[in-house]
Amino acid sequence: MKEFVVYTLARIGLFLASLLVFFGVFAALRVNSVLWPLVLAALASGVASYFLLRHQRERFAARVDARAKAAAARFEQARAKEDE
Repeated sequence: MKEFVVYTLARIGLFLASLLVFFGVFAALRVNSVLWPLVLAALASGVASYFLLRHQRERFAARVDARAKAAAARFEQARAKEDE
């Protein structure tokens, strides 16, 4: 659960930082638009998170994989017990 929270908060932080930058740029250019900063922030934070959050994503994926393997093992154990 901790890995999920850390990764999610990092993604949100990257998005908010990107959003502030793009709102600042659009405000400096005196463009009254909300849609474009949102779209550009989503794209920029997505690309940035791919490179900057690789370690957090790998830890999160490892945790999910371990939980899936444990659940599969419990399922197989229950199935084997049922077959007896």
